[in-house]
Amino acid sequence: MFVICCRIDPAAGLSSLRAFHPYFWHCGRVRTARAVACGFVSDQEPRTALSDVVVEVPDPQKRDLLVQIEAVSVNPIDIKVRRRMAATDPPRILGWDATGVVRDVGDQVELFEVGDRVWYAGALTRPGSNCEFQLVDERIVARRPQSLSPAHAAALPLTSITAWELLFDRMSVDQSAQVLLVGSAGGVGSIAVQLAQHVGATVIGTASRAESEQWLIDRGVTHVLNHANPLDEELSARSITGITHAALLTHSATHFASTATVLAPQGQLGMIDDPAEPVDITLLKGKSISLHWESMFTRSLYQTSDMTRQHEILNNVAALVDAGSINSTFSRDLGVICAENLTQAHELVGSQRTIGKLVLSGWPEQ
Repeated sequence: MFVICCRIDPAAGLSSLRAFHPYFWHCGRVRTARAVACGFVSDQEPRTALSDVVVEVPDPQKRDLLVQIEAVSVNPIDIKVRRRMAATDPPRILGWDATGVVRDVGDQVELFEVGDRVWYAGALTRPGSNCEFQLVDERIVARRPQSLSPAHAAALPLTSITAWELLFDRMSVDQSAQVLLVGSAGGVGSIAVQLAQHVGATVIGTASRAESEQWLIDRGVTHVLNHANPLDEELSARSITGITHAALLTHSATHFASTATVLAPQGQLGMIDDPAEPVDITLLKGKSISLHWESMFTRSLYQTSDMTRQHEILNNVAALVDAGSINSTFSRDLGVICAENLTQAHELVGSQRTIGKLVLSGWPEQ
């Protein structure tokens, strides 16, 4: 929960707010912060709207880190949460990808110190990263790659955790796997292809536009199918057989049946999106295909005993980035973090035609 101290009058701009600089922290605790809140406005589309607000800065408790946000990125979960908001819901701060600097810690924090530069996705149950200061549990945070700028690093946390958990924690992909990634030019797909290739798996990607196909080729994917066509025909035309693993990263209802057809007996199928209509899981029975759901919020939502796994995953990804083994999936910086720019980012991500990740970095000058 957060408290909105005031709304910013768009006509007056941001000049009425007290200017913030990092050194103010050393002169006395900052008590308010700028944020972008999402609120319900109408039963008609658009049902919600983003607005610039000022909120109170919370105090870290137990294993909390208080992070000063430098950059964020936008994900489909932002759009889903907006669409599900009801008239009775209070305004909330969205955002589930961030890079920033630790400014304060709770009394049980063991993994970090003030001044650490970190990255994380966060938790659905707490205010998000579209705020100058955010509380986040240290168990789902890691030190960010030293080789990336805040903006380029912000593109990676949520999608990296999702891809890693899906490929390795759920489906046990290794060097013997032949992996079909459907919708692989998006945020999760762009990092999943790199992680699967890193462990030696053979990767087959899919795209339906020339620019998406080129994005995948630039990331080393040698087999790119057109998912606008039947997948079995696309694979047959390239003489590809023996698909052991498949991941439906978008439009899963559309591709579920065809993916079941091309998977090898005793293969494994992963899904991350919400099917637009029910899928027929009996299609998997004859081949004994395993079905794996992946939601990167599960560990934080249920406070699982292995919650620190996400700290470990992000540490692993940071090491791979700094070693040059994988690259950021950053595609475009839309400017500073404010309601206007986030509204544009949400519209682009909601179109389901973005490539890579959209990022916002810094805060408006005052």
